Amino acid sequence: MGQIDLQQTKVAAGFHIPKKQRPSALKLDTTYFPRRNSSMNCHENLDQQQPAAVRAKANRSSEWGYRRDEYLLAILGVVPMGVGKRLRQLAYSPIFGKFGKDITIEFNVRFIRPKSMFFGNSCSICNYSFLNCWEDDGELVLEDSVRLDQGFHLQALGGKVRIGQNTYLGPYVCMAGPGNITIGKNCLIASNTSLYANNHIFSSVDTPINQQGITVKGIEIEEDCWLGSGVKVVDGVTIGRGSVIGAGSVVTKDIPPYSVAVGVPAKVIRQRTSSDK
Repeated sequence: MGQIDLQQTKVAAGFHIPKKQRPSALKLDTTYFPRRNSSMNCHENLDQQQPAAVRAKANRSSEWGYRRDEYLLAILGVVPMGVGKRLRQLAYSPIFGKFGKDITIEFNVRFIRPKSMFFGNSCSICNYSFLNCWEDDGELVLEDSVRLDQGFHLQALGGKVRIGQNTYLGPYVCMAGPGNITIGKNCLIASNTSLYANNHIFSSVDTPINQQGITVKGIEIEEDCWLGSGVKVVDGVTIGRGSVIGAGSVVTKDIPPYSVAVGVPAKVIRQRTSSDK
């Protein structure tokens, strides 16, 4: 193992030792110090190690914070009737990204990673709904006066979901990323409608479909639209402002503003005008 004599150098491990403080017989094990032609001295080694320790501590803190929030959500989420609603209004605010005024959360609503959820004023989420923003970059924004009816199901999967002011989503509406999903204000989305912002690749017959990956484009429903019960909207579709989609339709292509579309796949059958009664 190599050794260096501090009597013959003024610099060791990146710092200077004054001559009067140098022991004449002191030897240092060079294993613990980089060679002088190294791009990093011992202080840089320590600086490199410090962020890892800080990250580990932050991860532990984040994990505890997540568990604490889960316990709170689990305990308060099952409390029924008016008492439960009031308790949730008081206790949920610190654990969400934003939690506006006069929000109603009914019992048995499941939230995963509420720090990525931002709720405006007077929102309402009915019982047995499930909202998951666990993956990185996943986000849910509810603007003021949004109502999610019973059994609403959201998997952001890393996508950003935004629901506009005064929009209603009916019972058992299902939405999933990882593409972004935007729904404008004053929309009506009826029961059992689904919006999936992804598509599976299936070009190869030699590889299982679940191993071929996905494509992602996103879905946009502009303001003042009405989607009837059981409508399916596939990835990459934009439904123009003021449009109406008939019950059970499958929307595979963009719908122009103020259109009425029905069928599988959905086709425009007429345009809405100001003279409609």
